[in-house]
Order: sequence, then structure tokens, then C-alpha cells
Amino acid sequence: MKKWLLALVAVPALLVGCGEKKESADLPEPEVAQIPEVEILTPKEVAINETIDLAAQVEQGGKKVDDAVVQFEVWESGKRDQGQMIDGKLEKDGVYKATTTFDHDGVYYMYAHTTANGVHNMPKQQVTAGSPDMTKVLPEDEKANNNSMDHNTMNHGNDTSEHSDHEKSEKNHN
Repeated sequence: MKKWLLALVAVPALLVGCGEKKESADLPEPEVAQIPEVEILTPKEVAINETIDLAAQVEQGGKKVDDAVVQFEVWESGKRDQGQMIDGKLEKDGVYKATTTFDHDGVYYMYAHTTANGVHNMPKQQVTAGSPDMTKVLPEDEKANNNSMDHNTMNHGNDTSEHSDHEKSEKNHN
């Protein structure tokens, strides 16, 4: 009889302990930070041997951001591994600036690496310095910054017989 009485008390107690707890509906949903909007203000064409402002305006949720981290990554086309990172400094009203000088004609690229409230955005812009001879400008390898084996299959104006042999070899393997 004691066993039955203990079972009648213990089973409901266990079931109450395993019941779902209701969350309070009063708790606000956590806010998710929006992706910062970054407008690059640097001109797309610049002179050589002159100080150039690298500039970007940062907004998030329609408001100018004065506490972002902005770094400008600059490199010459085809030479990203030789690029440099330059810290942007807040000028005013969400505008961050840094300076650089391009010492020869060329096509350059820049990222405005921007982090605001823990969210990163990195718009890219091409900058033409001076009057580069476009036949001598190295192509920009978007995939792997020229560290990929894919560049072996591109025709760089060299003798294409080796390339043709490679293609034949690939066809034989298929």
C-alpha cells in the first residue's frame, strides 16, 4: 500500500517537473545589426605623384557611424600580394580618410574594409592613376590573387602549343 501511495505522489511530481516552461512574452527580441552601407568617395581617376585621399562614408540603419573601424587595402592590378593596409581616421559625419600616393601610371584597386557594430562590409573600387598603357597592365585575378593554378590555362600572349597540348591531355582523360 505504501508503494502505491508513493507512486501516486511521485509520478505527478515528475510530470510537473518535466512540463514546458513558458517564456515571458515581455522580453524584447534581440536586435540584429544591419550591414553597414559604405560609399567610397575616392575618385576613380587620379594623378600620379600627388597625395590622394582614400575616403569612405559609413552609415548603418540610415545613421552616420562615427565609431566604425575602416581600413583601406590598396594594391596594383595583378599584384595584390604587394598591397598595403592603411588605417582610416574619422574626419566627421561618418567619413573616414587615409592618404596614399601612386608613384607610377597604373590600375589600382582598393577595398574599404569597414566594421560597424560587429558587422563587416568591404566594397571595392578600381582607381586609375595617370595614363597607364593598358596592354601592360596585369589582369586582376579575382579568384586567388594569382596564387591559383588556373592562371596556367590563360593565354598570356605566349606560344599556345603547350596550352593546346594541355587541352588535348585533358580531353584524353575525360
